[in-house]
Amino acid sequence: MSDGIDSLTAAALGALQGLTEFLPVSSSGHVAIGAEFFDIQENSLALVILLHLGTLLATILLLRGDIKDLALEGVSALRHPSRFRSTEQGRTLVGIAIVTVVTGALGWTLRGVAEAFAEDLRLVGYGFLISASCLIASSFARANHDEVSWAQAVAVGVAQGCAVLPGISRSGVTIAIAMLLGVQGAVSFRFSFLVSIPAIVGAALYEATSANGLGSLGPAAWVGGATAMVTGYVALVILRKIILVGRIWTFAIYLIPLGLYLVTR
Repeated sequence: MSDGIDSLTAAALGALQGLTEFLPVSSSGHVAIGAEFFDIQENSLALVILLHLGTLLATILLLRGDIKDLALEGVSALRHPSRFRSTEQGRTLVGIAIVTVVTGALGWTLRGVAEAFAEDLRLVGYGFLISASCLIASSFARANHDEVSWAQAVAVGVAQGCAVLPGISRSGVTIAIAMLLGVQGAVSFRFSFLVSIPAIVGAALYEATSANGLGSLGPAAWVGGATAMVTGYVALVILRKIILVGRIWTFAIYLIPLGLYLVTR
């Protein structure tokens, strides 16, 4: 891909990533579609990770206040470990750690399957249908908890680990699962994007150590990452309110026909 992709194509894929990352429609699934449309055959997973890094930076910029509070609480809790249980921020840090461990284990197991999904749009279609099912199910949630418990964090970790498969929306399934377990929508949204940070960083670091990973991508691919960051930040600012008003299920109206088309084409 370092030789076969031009800056305009990379920017187009970056914009696609940025615009779909924060909607529950699976950015990786749409990037897989874009990769086939532009006839990109190599290093698809590495490029997906790089584009995710762009939107990761957008997430950090938008949630910088929450991240700062958690970092300060983490320092205090290291001095006084009881704070990991006694304070909300401390419990959130433990929850993030639980999700990260579960996601890492499951994501590592499914890595080969994820590459197969990225190369077969029929499988991506099935992923879209799974995402749509989770979104529809979330409309029946009776969420009243204002905090994610550690047991709920395990379930969110499983959902996030499965979302390594293109077509399965990371934000969609993690928010939906949390809501189905009784967590309020706003809390589910915040937790979903906080736990995405270590997951994406870990995946990117792994790819960077591979001979065919991020280091093999040319300058044009990095243009895609930068474009993903800019468009992702704009999309997150605009679209966060849409997700928080409790209408997340409406995105299934888009995912179902798209998934059926890919499965049956």
